Amino acid sequence: MDALKVFVVFLVVFVGILSPVLVRSEQPQFQRTPSQKGIGVSTDVAVIALPVATLAGLIIEKDWVGLKQGALTAATTVGASLILKYAIKEERPDKSNFHSFPSGHTSVAFANAMFLQRRFGWKLGVPAYVVATYVGWGRVFAKKHHWWDVVVGAAIGAGSAIIYTRPFATRHELSISPTAMADGVGVNASFSF
Repeated sequence: MDALKVFVVFLVVFVGILSPVLVRSEQPQFQRTPSQKGIGVSTDVAVIALPVATLAGLIIEKDWVGLKQGALTAATTVGASLILKYAIKEERPDKSNFHSFPSGHTSVAFANAMFLQRRFGWKLGVPAYVVATYVGWGRVFAKKHHWWDVVVGAAIGAGSAIIYTRPFATRHELSISPTAMADGVGVNASFSF
């Protein structure tokens, strides 16, 4: 696959991740403490820095197979998280909106951590898991998510990375695609045994 196409997919996914961070409005009905605000900002930074560092490393190393696997992982993670957010409409603990479930920050962080661990081993995986765990904890501490939002987000991200960063997808002809219907949206998945 052409590296430029994969890079464009990565770029689109990261813009999708950044848009909620860049267009943020605090609601007056909940006042976060300074520590909650600080932790919230640090999770925003971590969830952007981890994938950008991974992307830069893949490009520097010219790991085009890894870049493709990472792009598929990122697209699946972000897509599944956004579909669930808009389908379920759970209110955030800070009452700012109805996009609490699942935690997109956590899903992206754990997708990145699982990708790094599976692609490059525990040497890169352990620090990435530490950052991902911090992101999940921070989202709950900052009152942006409930604990179950974080657990499901971590499962979505890790599951996406597991699917694409091993021979499973190729060996079983895995196909995942979004589905739009008049009354909702969904995801189709199929594979051969």
